[in-house]
Amino acid sequence: MTAVLQRAGRRVFLAVEAGFNAAFGDRLNPLYHLGEISFFLFWIVAVTGLYLYAWFDTGVHGAYASVEYLTQRQWWLGGVVRSLHRYASDAMVVTMLLHMARHFCFDRHRGFRWFSWITGVVVLWLVYAAGINGFMLPWDRLAQFVVVATAELLDWLPVFNGALIRNFIYEASVNDRLFSLLAFMHIGIPLILLLFLWIHIQRVPKASTTPPRPIWIALLATLVLLALVVPVVSHAPAHLGIAPIDLRFDWFYLGTLPIMYRWSIASIWALLAGLTFVLIALPWLPPLRVDKRGFRVTVHPGNRDLLVRRDETLLEAGLRAGLPMPFECRNGGCGVCKGNVLYGEVELAPYQRSALSDSERAAGKVLLCCAVPRSELEIEYRDAGAAEDAKPRTLQVTVAQLNRLAEDVMQVILRLPEGEALPYRAGQYLNVILDDGERRAFSFANPPGDPDFIELHVRRIPGGRFTTQVFTTLQVGSTLTIEGPLGNFVLHESDRPIIFVAGATGFAPVKSMLEHAFAQGLQRPMALYWGVRQRKDLYMAELPERWAREHRNFTFVPVLSEPTPEDRWTGRTGLVHACILEDYPDLSGQEIYACGSVKMIETAAPEFIAHGLPEAACFSDAFFVGAVGRS
Repeated sequence: MTAVLQRAGRRVFLAVEAGFNAAFGDRLNPLYHLGEISFFLFWIVAVTGLYLYAWFDTGVHGAYASVEYLTQRQWWLGGVVRSLHRYASDAMVVTMLLHMARHFCFDRHRGFRWFSWITGVVVLWLVYAAGINGFMLPWDRLAQFVVVATAELLDWLPVFNGALIRNFIYEASVNDRLFSLLAFMHIGIPLILLLFLWIHIQRVPKASTTPPRPIWIALLATLVLLALVVPVVSHAPAHLGIAPIDLRFDWFYLGTLPIMYRWSIASIWALLAGLTFVLIALPWLPPLRVDKRGFRVTVHPGNRDLLVRRDETLLEAGLRAGLPMPFECRNGGCGVCKGNVLYGEVELAPYQRSALSDSERAAGKVLLCCAVPRSELEIEYRDAGAAEDAKPRTLQVTVAQLNRLAEDVMQVILRLPEGEALPYRAGQYLNVILDDGERRAFSFANPPGDPDFIELHVRRIPGGRFTTQVFTTLQVGSTLTIEGPLGNFVLHESDRPIIFVAGATGFAPVKSMLEHAFAQGLQRPMALYWGVRQRKDLYMAELPERWAREHRNFTFVPVLSEPTPEDRWTGRTGLVHACILEDYPDLSGQEIYACGSVKMIETAAPEFIAHGLPEAACFSDAFFVGAVGRS
């Protein structure tokens, strides 16, 4: 039965949320911020309550008059504040019930979440207690009904044994002392409620208690408008000698009380006790989860190992560990927490297809807020802290140096404008923007960290529009427009040995990666296979040869595909990927970074995978050689 209710509830929530996404956008969908909205409503109730209490006469004879003064004679402020107090209280009940219903329907109340669920049940009943108590204070006919009905309900309990109702038989029985007690309760219960609200969020990593600004502004404006259009007013003064009959009722808080006049009080208590028991027992009701194992998850960037608890989402585990994982809704609606599963299996809770398409899912992308591990995992997420630095920028740069490295390869050193920086990651690239807006892509050849200069390796392509300009008309002092950083061909942190594969000027991003790795003290075994046609094409061979002498964890293997007699070549020959497979017939434990022509990548990558390389461990950056590529 529980599973049937959850499935039906999920369908309803997903359908309504999709409509709200279309209307408000996924980041401002109020259904994704129900807990935060409830907190915000509590503060509205608290602040307005303080103002009302400042004007409220806690004596039984002055209570009604003081409330009337606020409502009628000070309607422009006191009346609005009273209405805000009432409507925010009602709205808080609605948002809390929706919040609990959503967590139940999406099965977010079991396992380690039981603590938040149980404290949430306590919070709910405290809200009801504070709200019902609040209806007693204006001391009008509705307050009279609430006081008498509540006293009758409580008197059924052995602890009171009929003592309470005796205070409300005669008008003279209600004295200032009793009324001051009711007012004191209306302060004390919310203080206890605030404590439990704080306890409630302690096990929710990075819990937010404030909704997005547009949401709370719109909510506050709506409540103020409602207070102005439909102000809350009192009934006639309470009179214990007259039974109130015609009442403007608040069904959000007082829905149980009228049932007393159709059911026995014992039945009412059975209903309340049964409902409380079911709510408390829900985390342990069928379908039961016997398997309590967690799974170990390796997280990139950072190469962190997490132990994810049974039914804990990857986002929850990452936030609990202090990782800067980006998120917004936590409910599978916005797509901000999208990440990649590099290895292993996950189970995805229901989510909006607008946040994660089927093609993205097939490519290994998941929403971390909905993904629960079902095996050991390796995942990658976008670092929220580094997200701003990764945004492409457009800059005017100056050519500082032009150094011919080979007959058809030019080293171009660009100077950034004074005071400007271009943060990038080793392996990324930039675009040179031509006069007509066309773009030519070139990888950063120097490692990150130099605030003033960028190094590019430009290979001359016959007929190439920009590369011909580099070798003919470009001069030191010329200005270029660049755009970057771009690309995801970057070094991933893991424990696997790395094989770098460079074809021709594909050496540029590999150079950046290796120099950055050496500077960071990376100790993973690393090998560079640089494939070119002839010996003259190894335009910076002395550099990786020096790296091999200086770093014990690095080896360099140059490969010529078409050596000439003049090369007097005694090293490796043939296709570069074939040489790698000769040295590594089993690639299951390796990680490969390959940069070169599209033809090289399309030939090599399937061969690597066929020899055991996991697809998630094969990273590549292919460039086109032609009019629209790097030319």
